[in-house]
Amino acid sequence: MSQATKKTAPTFEKMEKIVSLAKRRGFVFQSSEIYGGLNSCYDYGPMGILLKNNVKQAWWKAVVQERDDICGLDSSILMHPQVWIASGHVDSFTDPLVDCKKCKQRFRADHVEGPACPECGGELTEARQFNLMFKTFMGPVEDSTAVVHLRPETAQGIFVNFKNVQTVSRKKVPFGIAQIGKAFRNEITPGKFTFRTREFEMMEIEYFVHPEQAKERHQMWLEERKNWYIRLGIKPENLRLRQHGRDELAHYADDCYDVEYNFPWGWSELEGIANRTDYDLKAHEKVSGKDLKYFDEEKNEHYVPYVIEPSAGVDRSSLAFLADAFEEDETPTAKGGVEVRTVLRFSNALAPFKAAILPLSKKEPLTATAEKLYQDLRKEFFCDYDDRGSIGKRYRRQDEVGTPYCITVDFETANDNAVTVRDRDSLQQERISIDGLKSKLRDMLSK
Repeated sequence: MSQATKKTAPTFEKMEKIVSLAKRRGFVFQSSEIYGGLNSCYDYGPMGILLKNNVKQAWWKAVVQERDDICGLDSSILMHPQVWIASGHVDSFTDPLVDCKKCKQRFRADHVEGPACPECGGELTEARQFNLMFKTFMGPVEDSTAVVHLRPETAQGIFVNFKNVQTVSRKKVPFGIAQIGKAFRNEITPGKFTFRTREFEMMEIEYFVHPEQAKERHQMWLEERKNWYIRLGIKPENLRLRQHGRDELAHYADDCYDVEYNFPWGWSELEGIANRTDYDLKAHEKVSGKDLKYFDEEKNEHYVPYVIEPSAGVDRSSLAFLADAFEEDETPTAKGGVEVRTVLRFSNALAPFKAAILPLSKKEPLTATAEKLYQDLRKEFFCDYDDRGSIGKRYRRQDEVGTPYCITVDFETANDNAVTVRDRDSLQQERISIDGLKSKLRDMLSK
């Protein structure tokens, strides 16, 4: 790595540095910060929204664009109240809650050891069940007949549209429906930055299969989803599959695995991949009175499909890609010291900016050439233009947001019609003709 060595920070220190970098470089801000913030709610800044969109686009490309057995859907956040009764969320989507009588803080009962408050030692109340769905009212009258919920998951929007999508798409089982969308859970104990929040975005597939194929298709999706993270740059040693014990399976699941990532605080879930059986479609059949069976023309058979569900969090995935990309290099200086370079080694597909155009001087003709180049490249790639500060400081700024290539317009450009392209990871520099730059950049970014 060009005389640089990697420096590994302790896990707690690393997380603090990631959070600090996320704010300083415009990835994530605390929601409503000027008012003191709103607990467990975050805003994605200029760099964060580019990263997040790239994660979603990479997922959509892999599971919809590149497959002929999955189509897309965007269902409503607000749904008929009977949906959540049929799905079991009204009765079962709860956590055990205890309150401290002294400091008034609330905790999940299964996260507290012993009878005393973990914060102040005060007495705790008896546990009671707390429904995690957010309530609101539809219409001008706020009474029990007007109650609706913000969806706690996106899956139910797919299940209630199963027949609609199957009919218009003419897909044959096995086939899937994919959706990216917001969900809301009134978590008692959110935390760990953007890992667990009350408002979040999900990337979900409901893959409908014949009951006899469920186990085989479940295994297929386990490998497919784990490999997706690796293809986008997650180090294989930081990923694992963990099977749920029988005592932790959801009421609808026959089997479930988590794709877990080794975050700075330890192994935690990135994505759940469950065999939901035929629970959901049968539940909606029963409550709605509508037939949700699939008819196999070749076998002349009616049946309710089983469902394999890969369910990933956009926010968790973005945080994992950010944490995995975060590195610090120690480089010897000319004076015998050590310089620490913070760099985000995003894959080219996820990097917010693909290139940065850096004129070596604000004087003409460098500025005109650099601006023309910037305007040309940005039509195809997200690019940055930076002419402030020394070239070294500008390189460091681009390293900290993960830009793969810095393109310097210098005093020789007017003579040879070429620019210097610096590689983020190797630090190697290459002189490239402006005429062939776009094609060359396109080729480098495709790797």
